[in-house]
Amino acid sequence: MAINERHRPEVIVGLVATPPDYAAEVVARLATELADRLAERVNPNVRWTIRQGWGDMAPRRDGGVEALLEDVARRRADARWDVAICLTDLPLHTERQPLVAQTSAQRRVAAVSLPALGLRQLPALRVVLPDLVGRLLPDVSQEWTPLPGTATGLTSQVTAVQGVVGEADAGELGYVASPLVGRMRLLSGMVRANRPGRALLGLSKLLAGAFATAAISLTSSTVWEMGDALGGLRLTIIMLLALTALVTWLIVAHHLWEKPDRETPAGLARLFNLATIFTLTLAAAVSYLVLFAGTILVTALLIETSVLADSLKRPVHLTDYLNLTWIISSLATVGGTIGSGLEDEDTVRAAAYGYHPDPGGWRDEQDA
Repeated sequence: MAINERHRPEVIVGLVATPPDYAAEVVARLATELADRLAERVNPNVRWTIRQGWGDMAPRRDGGVEALLEDVARRRADARWDVAICLTDLPLHTERQPLVAQTSAQRRVAAVSLPALGLRQLPALRVVLPDLVGRLLPDVSQEWTPLPGTATGLTSQVTAVQGVVGEADAGELGYVASPLVGRMRLLSGMVRANRPGRALLGLSKLLAGAFATAAISLTSSTVWEMGDALGGLRLTIIMLLALTALVTWLIVAHHLWEKPDRETPAGLARLFNLATIFTLTLAAAVSYLVLFAGTILVTALLIETSVLADSLKRPVHLTDYLNLTWIISSLATVGGTIGSGLEDEDTVRAAAYGYHPDPGGWRDEQDA
């Protein structure tokens, strides 16, 4: 068995993460299983070797996919890989449509935009990567050889891919999403790549300040009466205003707004800002729910029904506790913005889509 393994031809596939942040985590997860998937879907008679590499911290945004392909082609040649695929969290476009993947058969490289795959990126990549490798290396593929002018199976296997554009004869193909649904999927994928959970953990001081404000508010009978007087509509408006104020304050105070410049076109800056807003909104909403749950528990423990009834001058029901918790949580969210100004700058800036923190140790994998 060892002899057969030694004599099987080796094919080296390089996975390059650009920039080395979220994309590097995806590469690390896929690298452990990609060889088996290539053997299963492309050719079991070769020895697949997977190499990992990390791209630039701030890739050329204005160059789009062509800049990524040129960079990964140089890396493939320098490292002597047979084929290289770049995974990036940059949103890419071609012919005003979101670009899911781009291949260059002549250079034997491809680029995949992770956000364009939507929320379920890993399952989609498990289909996309073997397909791309097989088409970039048709001489080792036993399943099919792509013919000039034919569309690929990605359009039927991956929901995000709706069509193929480019020069099939030259092997320069782009796999695009639909203009409308594809843009919605792209934005959701950007929020997924931005990791709202990281933003939520970064707002720990905000939650501490909010809980402190809630504790003070619980002792005020005026707040009790406000919760009783305000209806559901006004409580909803107050909650939305509090969350809007918090998100706006985070963006302004920590300079999270992306401005167009020479390297960032206006359209790309808008996408970055939308992803940042949605990421912070999701993190703020989850923080609000955590605050609400903690506050209602404390309210039920500290405020006796009889005491609240004496203040409201009527019998108390469960909805009264809920309304009281609602108004206190909204007021505490506004108070929590003071705590948000004390957050670590890098921790909060990680919520900005155009910002990539120092990867802290990512290195190109060296051959043994």
